Amino acid sequence: MGLVTSTEMFKKAYEGGYAVGAFNVNNMEIIQGIVEAAADEQAPLILQVSAGARKYAHPVYLRKLVEAAIEVSGLDICLHLDHGDDFEICKSCVDSGFTSVMIDGSKHPFDENIALTKKVVEYAHDHGVVVEAELGKLAGIEDDVNVDTANATYTDPDEAVEFVERSGCDSLAITIGTSHGAFKFAGEPRLDFKRLDKISTLLPGYPLVLHGASSVPKEFVDLCNQFGGQIPGAQGVPEEMLRKAAKSGVCKINIDTDLRLAMTASIRQVFVENPGWFDPRQYLGPGRAAIKAMVTHKIKNVLDCSHKR
Repeated sequence: MGLVTSTEMFKKAYEGGYAVGAFNVNNMEIIQGIVEAAADEQAPLILQVSAGARKYAHPVYLRKLVEAAIEVSGLDICLHLDHGDDFEICKSCVDSGFTSVMIDGSKHPFDENIALTKKVVEYAHDHGVVVEAELGKLAGIEDDVNVDTANATYTDPDEAVEFVERSGCDSLAITIGTSHGAFKFAGEPRLDFKRLDKISTLLPGYPLVLHGASSVPKEFVDLCNQFGGQIPGAQGVPEEMLRKAAKSGVCKINIDTDLRLAMTASIRQVFVENPGWFDPRQYLGPGRAAIKAMVTHKIKNVLDCSHKR
């Protein structure tokens, strides 16, 4: 057991037609809920730290919490940097013990994105760390990532092949219609599966990644709103679409918004139903339980990675 890269996880996932869940973490209770679910289900696991999480909790705290989770659970866990936007952030995470980093150069022109990614790849590989890159611009807002719909672009399949060959990245986040945040579609949800199939055909055996892939379950949106929230119209990616993507070369599916909704809905309910409570354990405990239930559902019914560690 220990901190591992995603290499073997992705190989098994691709061959088995399932996906590994990459769950964003911000504090102890979120880590505990995710890891308890993965341990019970004996599932492969990626825990990822965004720029916002780094600012909120400091990467050293989060890494130590993940190390504690490994010791308690007996799981191998991949610790991943989500959306590193420059070389120095990626280098810092490599140097501090992360086993996987994402360099997000999607805001740059194609050749600049390749050059930046290749620089990170060379440093990371020298230290036994794997690299995820991104091609195409995902719409939506998540922490420091903010791209409006007008500037979002889908991944070009032919460019994806050239990008992987020239940069040497170990996995590639592609854009086929998902987006960050809780408001992913204004109308009927659609993903470009023809584009996904073409990319997978051109890059056989290569692990692809879906960002912005939370499903935004209606029951948690409704629960939040019932107990004082104001998030009307939230809509995510239908779970059947994620299951289909996992059978078409997508080996890593990122999940963040669903965790936030589950925890926040639970905490809001506790506050309303128990106004005299002020011990953080009295509301963070149910929040942790909600995270565990959410992740268990994802592992068993969406990612299909239960008992595949």
